[in-house]
Amino acid sequence: MFDADAQNGIGEVQIFTSTDGGHSVDQLAEMALNKIIGISDTAPQPLQDQALEYRDKIKEVLMFYFDKMAQSERTTIWALMKEQGHEDVAEIIRRL
Repeated sequence: MFDADAQNGIGEVQIFTSTDGGHSVDQLAEMALNKIIGISDTAPQPLQDQALEYRDKIKEVLMFYFDKMAQSERTTIWALMKEQGHEDVAEIIRRL
């Protein structure tokens, strides 16, 4: 006879919202970390501490590169606006 005990759950849901703009670098890093790293509540405390420290280091790296990505995207948009003759818009974007 075959006996199966299966548990099915949807997991945790987190919602990030923003007002008057897009998500911050910090929010995006948190979203990414929630997909990359999971820390079990039942893990021994030294492992939880180590995982939290690792998570903090990964967040620093993500935030650094997300910030660089945003700067690079603004530079690309600035160049496109300037190329198309929208000097005024390009200057606004450059100052962001």
